[in-house]
Amino acid sequence: SDEITSEETTEDYAEDISYSYLRGTNLNFGSLKIQKIASNEISIYGLTQCHKKCSKIYLYIYLERKVNGSYGTYNLEKELDVAVPSGTYYRVRGYHAASNGGLKESTSTLTSGIMVK
Repeated sequence: SDEITSEETTEDYAEDISYSYLRGTNLNFGSLKIQKIASNEISIYGLTQCHKKCSKIYLYIYLERKVNGSYGTYNLEKELDVAVPSGTYYRVRGYHAASNGGLKESTSTLTSGIMVK
């Protein structure tokens, strides 16, 4: 049974924001949001923000599905609405990075799981 744990929430949305650990000159923060739209649809949003113009900005988003008590990567790339099987929890994990002139700064995000039913 996929019971609620400290990794989940009873809300219809969850979000996480993470600032660069290094107080870097390039990367400011990364954020993720997952929201239930309907009984079988979720919306996912990710953002990587820099302090200034960077030569490369990275955003990787991974949709994770809870099955038999643990989360595993389901699928996702970029911002979009996803049709998913109902009756279980979903969360998103993100990787955010920025580089300029060879210096790469990164951080990661992880939302709580939300129930889609």
